[in-house]
Amino acid sequence: MIHKCLFPVAGYGTRFLPATKSMPKEMLPIVNKPLVQYGVEEAIEAGMTTCAMVTGRGKRSIADHFDISYELEHQISGTGKEVYLDSIRNVLDKGIFTMVRQREMKGLGHAILTGEALIGSDPFGVVLSDDLCLNDGPGVLAQMAELYRQFRCSIVAIQEVPPEEVNKYGVIAGESLKDGLYRVDKMVEKPDPKDAPSNLAIIGRYILTPDIFDILRETPPGANGEVQLTDALQTQAQQGCVMAYRFQGRRFDCGSVPGFVEATNFVYENHYRRD
Repeated sequence: MIHKCLFPVAGYGTRFLPATKSMPKEMLPIVNKPLVQYGVEEAIEAGMTTCAMVTGRGKRSIADHFDISYELEHQISGTGKEVYLDSIRNVLDKGIFTMVRQREMKGLGHAILTGEALIGSDPFGVVLSDDLCLNDGPGVLAQMAELYRQFRCSIVAIQEVPPEEVNKYGVIAGESLKDGLYRVDKMVEKPDPKDAPSNLAIIGRYILTPDIFDILRETPPGANGEVQLTDALQTQAQQGCVMAYRFQGRRFDCGSVPGFVEATNFVYENHYRRD
């Protein structure tokens, strides 16, 4: 039912300077695979084979990654090194990749709106590559796609975080429909811990209905002077329905150095060495 996924990949990655001065943070490798490829694989597994990238200046290597490198293919053809390209070849065989540039960094909401030309009037997934989600069963987007079939509304992925860390996230409150599933009443972007409605934090997985674009157009700048997707989703929740889902799996905050190192160690011990 959902065939498109949007990847906002235009950010500067300032927490990883100087590495990200000339290298997109989304291309930083977790062992031997860039962060953005993990997200694309998750989307394709969920049936979202049209991957729309909202890029920016200095992000050309992302487009190159999701293309054929004829010189490299020629050099390693017929050698044992070809096996190292299996995962990206699989992605290229199954995925369709489109790109648009976000000319100004005005927040996640603005990035989503920039991708409207690639998405059109269809419901779509959103993956923030900073959040690496891993599990042994269906991926987070696949879990959320199943929920969309039932509720036909926007869905955000959430997890519990320590109360003192809620100021790093969008936070939700709402009616619990069953274990791990909420109908959202309130969403606040990066609240002060004493003002937070809960400790249920939104992480970088969404399914959005296309009316979000019209709402974003009317959403004024919020926290940090940026157009916040959380503010638009709050409007959508008031006008209709937004669900929040406590997903199954493990999430790593790869937008921070400690989270990136933790993810690298976990993947090396549990996936790379096992393979």
